[in-house]
Formats: sequence, C-alpha cells, structure tokens
Amino acid sequence: MATTTLSRAAGIGIAVGLYGISFGVLAVAAGVSAAQACVMSMLVFTGASQFAFVGVLAGGGGALAAMGPAVMLALRNAAYGLSLAPILRGRLGDRALAAHFVIDESTAMARAEVDPRAARRAFLATGISVWLCWNAGTLAGALLGAGFGDPRALGLDAMFPAAFLALLAPQLRRPAAPAAAVAGAIVAVALVPVAPAGVPVIAGLAGVVPGVLVARGARA
Repeated sequence: MATTTLSRAAGIGIAVGLYGISFGVLAVAAGVSAAQACVMSMLVFTGASQFAFVGVLAGGGGALAAMGPAVMLALRNAAYGLSLAPILRGRLGDRALAAHFVIDESTAMARAEVDPRAARRAFLATGISVWLCWNAGTLAGALLGAGFGDPRALGLDAMFPAAFLALLAPQLRRPAAPAAAVAGAIVAVALVPVAPAGVPVIAGLAGVVPGVLVARGARA
C-alpha cells in the first residue's frame, strides 16, 4: 500500500512539474526574473495564485493589484488545512512545515485514505513530490523563457488567460459554479476598459452572490 501511495504521489508530482514549466516561461514573459519566479514557487507554492499574480503583472498591474486575486485564490488552502487538522498533529514547528504542503493534490490524496497514518503518509508524499517537481519545472521554464525574447512577438501574452482558465475549468463541474463564473466574467469584462489591471479580477468575485443564490434554489 505504501509503495502504491509513493508511486501515485510521484506521478502527480511529475504531472504538476510539467505544468510548472509553463509557469516559469510565463513568469519571465511577465517581467519576473528567473530567481524571483523560483523563490515564488518555493515560498508561495500554489499554482493558481502564482498564475494570477504574474497574469496581473503581465497586464500592466502593480504588485499590490496582483496580490488581491492571488490571495483570494489561496484562501481555499485554509479550508483544506481545517479538514486536514486531525492528521497534521504534533509540535508547532512540524505543523507549520506541513502546512506549506497543503494544496489541492495533497489534500485529495490524504482524504482518500481512511487510516490516519496512511492519510498522513499520502499527504506528505504528495506534498513533497509536487513541491520538488513544481520547483524543478519552474526553474526549467524560467531558464527556457529567458531566451525567448519579446513574449508578445511570440504570442506568449495570450498564454496567461489560457493557463488561468485551464486551472479554473475543473471547478465548473461544481453545482452553481457556472452561474458564478458567468456573473463574475460579466463584471470583470465590464470593468476592464475603466479599471486598473487586477481590479476587474477582484471585482469578479461578486459572481459568488448569484452562484450562492442558484445553489440555494437548487436545494429548495
């Protein structure tokens, strides 16, 4: 069983690492240095937030504007942490280190296990595997992207929204998610011509309201 867990964790890590290459390329295309991209992957370590951050920078927004959508997307990890609290016990230092590996993939692997020890093993194996491969991919992509020249001349600027949509697409399978996505998109698109870069993305969170209303109507 432990061997199966490790092999699955390794497979997930490799898959995420390949996606990390695209982040490295896009980060450099947005004006982030290779070193900055690597430090971001090591310390932030949440793909959706990182793509959102560099996407706003690529659109001409500043660091503060980029922080808004990045932080909003990272908040889901707090909910994951609460669900994983029973298996992440121990000293404060150990829990703080383990918290860095609370991501979608490690949470899913842990929640698939019934035994607490197996769940912790799956969580750590997946988290460490993804962290190593994501950072290796970021480094490779950043070095590769540094030799591309002007990203707009190569059409790389179009990859930011494409990559971000690829991250969000699986979430549309959830009930009421399409309604929230459409409403949020309408708000964001309406603000693009008049608001600074990054603000339309944050304002798009207003789409949550109709999404909640649709969800409540479905339960009634």
